[in-house]
Amino acid sequence: MLELAKAARKYPHPDIEWIFTHDPEEQASIKKDLGHRTKLQKLNYHLDYFRWKQFQLPDLVKKYKPDVLVCLDFVSPAASLPCKRLTVIHDAFFWQMPENYPKWWRNYFLNLIRKGLLENTHVLTTTDYSKNCLQQYLGNSCPISVVYQTSKAMTGAADVHFLQKNDLSTKDYFLHIGTFDRRKNLPLLVQAFATYLKQSKDPKKLVLAGGAGQSHQLNDLPEVNRLIGNLGLEKEVLLPGYLSDAEIKALYQGAFAYVFPSTNEGFGIPILEAMNFGLPVIHSDQPALVEVAAAAALAFQTNSPADLTEKMILLEEDETLRMNLILQGKERVKEFTAEKFINAFHRLILSA
Repeated sequence: MLELAKAARKYPHPDIEWIFTHDPEEQASIKKDLGHRTKLQKLNYHLDYFRWKQFQLPDLVKKYKPDVLVCLDFVSPAASLPCKRLTVIHDAFFWQMPENYPKWWRNYFLNLIRKGLLENTHVLTTTDYSKNCLQQYLGNSCPISVVYQTSKAMTGAADVHFLQKNDLSTKDYFLHIGTFDRRKNLPLLVQAFATYLKQSKDPKKLVLAGGAGQSHQLNDLPEVNRLIGNLGLEKEVLLPGYLSDAEIKALYQGAFAYVFPSTNEGFGIPILEAMNFGLPVIHSDQPALVEVAAAAALAFQTNSPADLTEKMILLEEDETLRMNLILQGKERVKEFTAEKFINAFHRLILSA
């Protein structure tokens, strides 16, 4: 949502006028803050969201009479609307991984999604992999198009003291940034890293930055901490927690390589972020990550710690491979610019 709003302002189209229902930056900060709220506060937020999406938004459609309503969060109003709808469904996780969600919440949200896919709706998703998955569950109820995302523009200054404060040196650590959700497969990364340390001639550290998983039952942070303790990796693995953009930028600028072992992704924004910072990337051969990275990264067999260890050693020992991946990554990331991102929306809006 935030990157679309920025791109719409930066690359205006003479035939398109955007009407924002909220201030994008303010709304993004509210959503980010949800993780620090009580259960009651989160419930009230979702009740407000339901009222907004199902009642207030249709009223705004009647007031402003837009040609196209763009909903970027899976859910479009269930009410009949006199306009075209572009509804973004980022992935098929609700269908693919029911164990990741409380049953009542999953049924409620899937019901909201389906009720919004009525009338003149065009679904947008992030990769061909996600499109194929969604078609399995939605069938031919509405057309589905792919719009590749763009990565977050980190224009602010990096925290120049962050590496030193955390006893890190430039090009001396592997990096992963993201929540400790189970599908991110971070315990496997820790296991592979422990084996890497035994085989490496120039051992590096591992930095796992990010907050706890989004639900108690699927939070792998306790398991990661347990593994670190059992394997004696307290000095080699750093868990700095949730970080500011300035701290994240410092980590990207100083890393040796980025590692992405996830078992399921709809897109994989960190791949683009890492490539933007000139980092070689190692990722699982999960289809969306293969699609986004193309041949510009090193893929390992999903759920194989041995293969991941092998790729980490290979990247460390083969400087030519590492430099080639950096160059290929810088070329690959040009396919995911903010201008191409917004132009894809322009084409869909005008075709409506």
